[in-house]
Amino acid sequence: MMTTTAIQHDSIIGKEQLLKHWQGHRALTRRVIEAFPEKELFEFSVAGMRPFSDLAIELLSIGGPALKAIVDRAATPYSEEGITPKTKAELLKLWDAETETINNYFGRIPHEDFSETFNLFGQYAFPIYQNILYFVDNEIHHRGQGYVYLRALGIQPPFFWER
Repeated sequence: MMTTTAIQHDSIIGKEQLLKHWQGHRALTRRVIEAFPEKELFEFSVAGMRPFSDLAIELLSIGGPALKAIVDRAATPYSEEGITPKTKAELLKLWDAETETINNYFGRIPHEDFSETFNLFGQYAFPIYQNILYFVDNEIHHRGQGYVYLRALGIQPPFFWER
């Protein structure tokens, strides 16, 4: 006869460590934005992929808005509306403002809520921690595209481990 015993596991990574990890990735992505020449940031692409500015706008439309929706428990639809930087300086200013938004709303999520399911953008019903890991994964994916663009332009991208 087999019995099942409930075992409580300690966390591998804490809330503050998760935010630090995410913000480390955001800092690296910021350096990728900085590495682009102005024109190429908004126009250059490889094989029909979107320019890196469009990829950064996608990231801006996910992190802060998603955390706000989580805190407010609002099934707010995904939207890039109103995020229209025309220069690298404008994009970096938006990026920095979003960093503060992320810090603010992340800090307002109670530790015990991270395992609760939330229907992000009214489409993705997963535990909150899985949604946050998706934000990081999506950023890494798009930053990788930025690395390809920079290399195609003959520009050395920042080292990926320097977060």
